[in-house]
Amino acid sequence: MGSHGLREEIGMNRDLFWLSDEQFQRISPHLPRDTRGKPRVDDRRVISGIVHVLKSGGRWVDAPAGYGPRKTLYNRYVRWAVFRRRTLGLTHFR
Repeated sequence: MGSHGLREEIGMNRDLFWLSDEQFQRISPHLPRDTRGKPRVDDRRVISGIVHVLKSGGRWVDAPAGYGPRKTLYNRYVRWAVFRRRTLGLTHFR
């Protein structure tokens, strides 16, 4: 399904930043698959929201609702930042 079809399917606002199909395909193999508990909020939606906040320099609380729960955006960003530091052996940097 192309980006346009996905946007319509999950109600993505055209005025917001969204990862392209190609961008998402490149990162999707690195996303967790064995999650437990609550179903995950759509990864493409959340990652697009994280990129939006980082590019705009805005606050997490001001992220557009179209990206999903703002707390989810922030929590995933923090979790992935910790994971990245650990995998790169940079845990002593803070």
